[in-house]
Amino acid sequence: MPLDEVPWTHPVTVRLQCGLERTFTGIYDALDFLENEWPLRHGERHDRAIKTCRRALNGIVPALIAREAFVAACLEAAMPAVMRPSNTVPQTAPIRAARIASM
Repeated sequence: MPLDEVPWTHPVTVRLQCGLERTFTGIYDALDFLENEWPLRHGERHDRAIKTCRRALNGIVPALIAREAFVAACLEAAMPAVMRPSNTVPQTAPIRAARIASM
């Protein structure tokens, strides 16, 4: 099995059961967590996420499917994904420039 990281287009940040947050940037990182640090060992979604991540590392399934399986396993274990607002440019900058120009 190749150990090269397969990055996700959008990282997954998970709130762990202890309250801390951890960000996963790709499949190998998620698989390592699933196999070595997982708090709930025998959940159905956990098992499916491990299989899906291994298949994605081997190029059998798309990375997006592995990401979704990982998020589902986290939800099963009461570790929700944390949604981050996108880095958008505030719309107030052009308005200020227009106000200054009108003075």
